[in-house]
Formats: sequence, structure tokens, C-alpha cells
Amino acid sequence: MSKHKPLIGLPADRKLLGNHYFHCVGEKYLNAIVEGADCVPVVIPALGSGERLDALISQLDGILLPGSPSNIEPHHYGEPVEPGTLHDPHRDATTLPLIPKIVAQGVPLLAICRGFQEMNVAYGGSLWPKLHEVPGLNDHRENESDPLNVQYGPSHPVALVPGGMLHSIAGTDTIQVNSLHWQGVRQLAPALVVEAKSPDGVVEAFTVRDARTFAVGVQWHPEWQAMKNPFSVALFAAFGKAAYEHAARN
Repeated sequence: MSKHKPLIGLPADRKLLGNHYFHCVGEKYLNAIVEGADCVPVVIPALGSGERLDALISQLDGILLPGSPSNIEPHHYGEPVEPGTLHDPHRDATTLPLIPKIVAQGVPLLAICRGFQEMNVAYGGSLWPKLHEVPGLNDHRENESDPLNVQYGPSHPVALVPGGMLHSIAGTDTIQVNSLHWQGVRQLAPALVVEAKSPDGVVEAFTVRDARTFAVGVQWHPEWQAMKNPFSVALFAAFGKAAYEHAARN
């Protein structure tokens, strides 16, 4: 039995604040780990892959890949650069090599928004850089002039795959989710299994095929006021349970 609460690593964004670079994680993700998963958050600096990160991962009981204002650099999935798009190559260099390693080691993983997209790219999938410009697909962006509670409010339903992990967690066939993203899954990586889709057919959630433990990605933001949303409560509780089980084994 573990003598401490599980430690959950959250890879940071590298941001220029004033004249200096900082490694940052949104408070809402930290709160969701503390309140929803009953675990202890640990910020992972975006210093790239390597032995230092391997040593850190061995001490953690779970990883949460948070969302971010930045997008994955398109060259990672064979697309040209999109002018005017914010990128964070340091985060890419940290998370993309890390994701398959985390899952292979049996460390529980929950990925949100950018993290969801990172999972798909890390396993060889591709993205639409701008879903709203693809014929037949809906506009999945938020209105940035709206107050936050409107931006993060329910936007559309997602259909949960019967018999899937999220269907089991939710106990229902559909849930309402928020929608605050430009990019989305174009080609799903072969290692991933669809868990949910939006009405226009865009993949909104997946799990890793044959993962030894919890390994889930969602396109929406369950961390936003997580304790007020029944599905978010159940999702973070399931992630926390997997982290406690990992801690008890190690």
C-alpha cells in the first residue's frame, strides 16, 4: 500500500513572460487533479526528452497532458506551417516522445485538448489544422468575446461508443461537452480506439489499444469546473483510481 497520495505529472507550456521564459500549467488542471482525482500535481518542465525526464516519470503515478493556447507544429504530422498559429516546440519535444513510453510503462494517462491531439500525433496520426475550414465539418471554436462560463459551457453532444470505457464511466449513450479547439483528428492513429464522436463525425475521445491501464484522451475540457459536472467528476475519479492502483504496485 502506498504511503502517499499519487503524484500526477503535468507537462508545462514554455511561455515568454516579459523578458524571461517560464514553464506554466493552467490552474484549472491542477485543481482538477487535487479535487477530482485526489492526487498531488507535479509540473514537468518543457525541457525536451531525455534521461532526466525518464528518471522523473519513474517517480510518478500518472500523467495529465493539459490543453494549451499553442498547437503542435504541423511538420510532426506532415503538414505545412500555418501562418499566425502559436506553436511551442519545447512542449512538442517533451510530450511527443514521452507519450508511448508512458503507456508502455503502464503509467495512467489522461490527455485533454492539445494533449489529446499530441496522443494522436505521437502514435502516428494526423490533424486538421483548422476544422472550421473543412467542408462538412462544424466550427468547433469558442467565441473569445464571450465570458469564460459561456466559452466553457455546453456546446454540443458527443456519442459514446457502446461498451467503451467512457460509455461505462458515463452510464449513458451521449454527454454534452464544451468545444474550444481549432485543430482536430484527421487520421486516427492505428494504436487508438474511438470512444466518442461529435455530430459531424469528428473524433472527440479515444483510448490506447491494449494499454495496461487507464490511457484516455478527450478533445473537450473536463477540467473546467470539474466538480460541477457529473461526467467530469466520474472521469477524474477513474483516473485517480488508476493512479492509486499504480502507486500501490510501486
